[in-house]
Parts: sequence; C-alpha cells; structure tokens
Amino acid sequence: MSSPHTQETPAAVERLTPYGTGGKTAQIRRAFDTIAPGYDRLNRLLSLGLDLSWRRRALREARLPQHAKILDVATGTGDFALEAARRFPDADVTGVDLSEAMLESARRKFADAGCASRLRLIAGDILETSLPLASFDLVTAAFGVRNFADIAAGLRKMAALLKPGGTLLVLELSRPRSPLVSVPYTFYLRVWMPFLGRLLTGHAAEYRYLPASIEAVPQGEAMLRLFAEAGLAAPRFERYTLGVCSAYFGAAPL
Repeated sequence: MSSPHTQETPAAVERLTPYGTGGKTAQIRRAFDTIAPGYDRLNRLLSLGLDLSWRRRALREARLPQHAKILDVATGTGDFALEAARRFPDADVTGVDLSEAMLESARRKFADAGCASRLRLIAGDILETSLPLASFDLVTAAFGVRNFADIAAGLRKMAALLKPGGTLLVLELSRPRSPLVSVPYTFYLRVWMPFLGRLLTGHAAEYRYLPASIEAVPQGEAMLRLFAEAGLAAPRFERYTLGVCSAYFGAAPL
C-alpha cells in the first residue's frame, strides 16, 4: 500500500490503494467485498457509534420536496440510504455501490427495518451508471469520496445527477485542527485503527488503507474548491465532533 499523505489534493488519495496491483476501482471493490461481513460491527466500534449521529445531523439540514428522489453513492451497507428513507418517508431512495457483498448486507438491513420496498440498490461504479441526469433532489455520499479513483469526475457526475436546485451532501472523516485533538487522533488513525482492524478481522491491508485515505482526502476549503469546480453553487462545510467529521453541501444551479 502507498504511504499515507496529508496533501490537500485529489491526487494524494487517488494514488492510495489497498493492494499493490490493479486499478483503484477494482481494488476498492475487492477490499470491501473482503471486509463486508464484519464491516458494520467494526465500524460502530471504531467510530464509537458516532457515524450514525453524523448521518442524522447532516440529513436534518436537507430540505426536500414531497416525493423526493434521493441517490446515495458508495452506499455500502446502506446506513445513509436507510436513514434518508426514515427521515423522508415518502421519498424514493436509490443506493449505488461497487461491492456486491456490501449491498447484500444492505438488503438484509433494509428487510429487517421493513424498508425493502422503498429502496433500490445498484451494483456498479457511479461514473458508469445509466441513471438519468438531472433526476435527483438529493445526492449523498458518506465516507466514500476518498475511495473514488477520480474525485473530480465523481463529483461532476453526482452534480450532473441533481435536479436544478438539488443538493449534494458529502460526509468525510477529517483531521481536527486543534493539536489537543489532532495528535491523539493521528495516533488512532495510524496505529490503533489498523491494529484493531487486523486483530478483529484478520485483514491487514484493508485496515491500513482506510486510515491512510482519511488523512489524504481533500478537506475543508480544498473540498469546497472541488465542489465549485464541479459546478455546484454556494458550497459550504461544517465540522462535527471536534473536526473528526466534516459535512460538505453544494447546490445544483437553478
């Protein structure tokens, strides 16, 4: 795996891969197919359950029309899609993800929640999907943009899928600004997260890649510049939980 980077450029994280060979998209699919069985349980442990509250907080800011259409990109096991379905009970929700194993976990989760009939899941790369342009009121991506092989292209595609006036909402883990928080957080990312991932799942490469990608993904103003370059209006972001997570918002021009 490549070494961790902290540059505020897409290239820094786009170069990061879980394994040594193959394109990034294929490696990400393989990595998440591999860790899918225990992903939710370990994710809750590693985030202390805060990832669920971050999703809820971000969705509270979304203002949608009745019978809205929502697309969740890099939906994984479907946490963001499911939360959106609960918050907007008359919405039509679609999730897209590279990993069929992650989507299978999502299907079971939706069935257990009684929401299976309201959620559509698609296996594939967002850049290659045939979803109609300008057709969604809200497009979301939680902790998935850093896995894109081409972040700028991914953001452009998500922006193009929005109806005029629609909202793009991206959640990403981020580096806290305060040294009192950033120093232990960096230790957690570089030492503790890979150790726990390897200990509890037996998968080392995947849990070295994940924290390295958190450090390398564009953050703050750098991510807002990418939003603006994708054609999104009034881009802004908010920091959650001492800056450990950031929520980015942008609107499709009217």
